[in-house]
Amino acid sequence: MAGGGDGGYPSAEAEGEAAVACEALRLLQIDPSAVSPGAGRAGGVAPCSRNALRKRRRWERVLAAKRRKRRQERERSRARHAGDRGAAGQDGGRAATALVKERLLEARASGPRLCVDLGLVHRMSQKETSRLASQIRRLYGANRRAKKPFWLCLTEFVVGSLIYEECFRMNDGFSNYLMDTTQESYLDLFPLDAIVYLTPDSENVLEDVDPSKVYVLGGLVDESIHKKLTLQRAQEQSLQTARLPIREYMVKAVNTKNYHSETLAINQVFDVLSTYYETRSWPSALKAGVSSGKGYVLPDAVKEVKIPQRDNAQENSFIL
Repeated sequence: MAGGGDGGYPSAEAEGEAAVACEALRLLQIDPSAVSPGAGRAGGVAPCSRNALRKRRRWERVLAAKRRKRRQERERSRARHAGDRGAAGQDGGRAATALVKERLLEARASGPRLCVDLGLVHRMSQKETSRLASQIRRLYGANRRAKKPFWLCLTEFVVGSLIYEECFRMNDGFSNYLMDTTQESYLDLFPLDAIVYLTPDSENVLEDVDPSKVYVLGGLVDESIHKKLTLQRAQEQSLQTARLPIREYMVKAVNTKNYHSETLAINQVFDVLSTYYETRSWPSALKAGVSSGKGYVLPDAVKEVKIPQRDNAQENSFIL
């Protein structure tokens, strides 16, 4: 039974149902007053024939069917709208994927190129190799998001090796990555004068990212202690070397462990290169890739803190 509105008056919904009921009764050729709940109020319960009861039940079924039909129409309408939104989202996703693919293929055609040298993985433990596989995933993800991506290449990526197995085990969809993987060395793929091996032990500072160059990163995790290993490898191969300009643009931060390191994970080095290639700003690039845990910060991040003297004399200051 529909409830009344404020002040004892019937609500609009109740009035609408009553109108529908009267129309249904009229179509069934029943006098609405004969089946109205208040028909016999003045003189007790009004008599009702079997025929009237049967028609009333039929009318109730008709009314219930109308309500179900309206409810089903509303549900279908909501489903259509949701489907339209889903289709729009899928179309947007396909367009974004197509744009990423276009950018990556453009980098493949015109550079710059970034190689991860996996010829050193035999020097790492299984745990370190797993971490390297994870860093490759993060590097690839960052490159996909970049407005000006590099073309990536994994060299000496030997089928059946530990790093091969770990990349496929840890990285979903690895076989669909838009990059080159080869068992060959970068020495066999590119001219020697185009290769720049990036190592923190180099005496040469990287000043720019040149699309005509091929930048090589040693496939070693940053926790491994391999002093000058990548520098020695590059020198033995008569390659040009360079390091990121961390010392030129950043300063050592005071920390309790007095720890300062220019050795970065391969995905962190890529974040620096990618940001610089897009912004042409080394401070912005180093801020993007060099975490505070390395013990280096940009000069504008160093805060001057003043400590008041007990005698309210002139204040001293020191640099954090």
